[in-house]
Amino acid sequence: MFPVTAQLQRAVVLHGPKDLRLEERPFWPPQYCHAQVAVKSTGLCGSDLHYYLEGRNGDFALQAPLVLGHESAGVITAVGPGVKHLVPGQRVAIEAGIMCKECSYCQAGRYNLCKGMRFASSAKTFPHLDGTLQDRMNHPAHVIHPLPDNCSFEQAALAEPLSVLIHAARRANLGSGQRVLVFGVGTIGILACALANAYGASRVVAIDINQARLNFAKSHDFASQTHCLPMVDKAKTTDEQLRRAKDNVSVALSKFNEPDGFDVVFECTGAEPCIQMSIHAAVTGGKVMLVGMGSRNVMLPLSAAALREVDIQGSFRYANTYPEALKLLGSGKLRNIEQLITHRIPLEDTARAFELLARGKDEDGNMVIKIVIGPSS
Repeated sequence: MFPVTAQLQRAVVLHGPKDLRLEERPFWPPQYCHAQVAVKSTGLCGSDLHYYLEGRNGDFALQAPLVLGHESAGVITAVGPGVKHLVPGQRVAIEAGIMCKECSYCQAGRYNLCKGMRFASSAKTFPHLDGTLQDRMNHPAHVIHPLPDNCSFEQAALAEPLSVLIHAARRANLGSGQRVLVFGVGTIGILACALANAYGASRVVAIDINQARLNFAKSHDFASQTHCLPMVDKAKTTDEQLRRAKDNVSVALSKFNEPDGFDVVFECTGAEPCIQMSIHAAVTGGKVMLVGMGSRNVMLPLSAAALREVDIQGSFRYANTYPEALKLLGSGKLRNIEQLITHRIPLEDTARAFELLARGKDEDGNMVIKIVIGPSS
């Protein structure tokens, strides 16, 4: 038997804070039940940015060089033994998490909670599992999903963040006719608005501290009405903070002409004041979905939730969402969703892409929302 010769490919490798290097690395034929994907699009997200700027994302610190990127789509170039549902040339989306498939959470269909989960581009586990900012990658076939014919690579790169919202919407039992309020109109917040509209919400409104982003959300019909929170100094006491949160959201609810609140509130910022406001923003018997990741310890007005039976629910990543996400992305039901992608940058310029994402504006002053990394132009 002749030995297998490795070929070389490019990978963007993070060695430490702001130490991003374009390297040549070998790639190998896919092993049993794996497939090889030529990556065509990768969206950059907030966790990628934390790793780039700080060398860590929360508690998960870089322990070895790591390839970032986990919002991706591409083309199958090879399949390993045992792979039946994928063929070379097929367009696919890559689901970044690899679950154990054996624990009680996996068996119950809640594999997002799997304690043995390995997630591409995350430093949570060691050795780290490289992400998708490379020309090709091998990945388990059971978490590679065929694209609908009318779903582009760029749209498919949005399947990962959209999956976060589909999972949250399922937990909230989001349905037609409901009134929805979204805190934060970054990528996740915009997708929350788009999904609520696609699910038939009777009204979708948004709150943020950034007027330009709110203008974007309204001008592209993601939200029918918006409210910009005032920029103020940090409250000196907890009582003042809680009072201010209630007062600020009361102003917003009055502006929206919804004094009793909204049926479902998606909190997509992770910021403590917004989490506090979200409880007051929910109608009696309503739901608050905690989607944003930010403040680790939060003071909450729990009596305002308990006495009105407002359910506060956490939502972590996603499970069994990719087929629905890809179907929605290809259906046209997520109106103007392609407008989320504001910048397209080739793989070799990934460091510049991260700097743009950190600044929030490009060299011409244009707003940066979602950057997609693609092959060389």
